[in-house]
Amino acid sequence: MSVFEIILISIGLAMDAFGVSIGKGLSMTVGENGRKVTLAFLFGLFQFLMPIIGWLIGRQFIDVISEWDHWIIFGLLGYLGIAMIREGLSDDDDDEENDKQFLGAWEMIMLSVATSLDAMAVGLTFAFLPINVWEASTMIGVITFGISLIGVYLGKFMGQFVGKYADILGGGVLIFIGTKILLQHLGIIGEF
Repeated sequence: MSVFEIILISIGLAMDAFGVSIGKGLSMTVGENGRKVTLAFLFGLFQFLMPIIGWLIGRQFIDVISEWDHWIIFGLLGYLGIAMIREGLSDDDDDEENDKQFLGAWEMIMLSVATSLDAMAVGLTFAFLPINVWEASTMIGVITFGISLIGVYLGKFMGQFVGKYADILGGGVLIFIGTKILLQHLGIIGEF
């Protein structure tokens, strides 16, 4: 997997955190810089940790399922991508009420875990690829931190509708990467 592909995956994974950051940024005042940076940091930290956890789990089963690893990667990334697109297309505004409430440390941690579960599934796919999981996870965490920080600061100006489009874009990227890996493994397309 190339650095460019890891960057694309990082951006795709960061879209959930970006959408939540925009939503939470709507309810934070201008003077809450500490909480804004803390939220972005926690998103980045959990996006860094979860792929490593997924990779560790996947390494336990690599010998058993190595023949079907490309199908597993395709299935996991495809499922995550479709879920993100469905979430982006959803008219469900349950988060609107939560955006108006105080954002405490426990809520920040819970949001960080919730937005990083897909990163654990991606980490599981890393177990079947020739990849340095530490470098990839660091890249995912740093990119998520940066994108989340931008989202939380732009939240007041961009509005919640951007979060839905971010999920759709992120889901599309994950589906694209999963399909590319499958087609390369099947020999339908070459490396690019």
